[in-house]
Amino acid sequence: MPTDTDTAQAIPRSTMQGQTQRVVESRDLFRGENEILIAHDGSIYRMKITRQGKLILNK
Repeated sequence: MPTDTDTAQAIPRSTMQGQTQRVVESRDLFRGENEILIAHDGSIYRMKITRQGKLILNK
C-alpha cells in the first residue's frame, strides 16, 4: 500500500555548495486539491493555492 511519501516524487537539485536539495512538485502534495494541512513541530499549518496560482502558508 503506497504512502504519501511513496507517491510524492523528490527531484534532487544541486546547490552552489555542491549539496543536494529535494524538490517536491506541488501537484504531488496537493493531488488535485487547493488546500492541504501540514503538521510541524506540534502545530498545524494550512497551505493553499490561490486563484492566481500562488502558494500561501498560514499557521
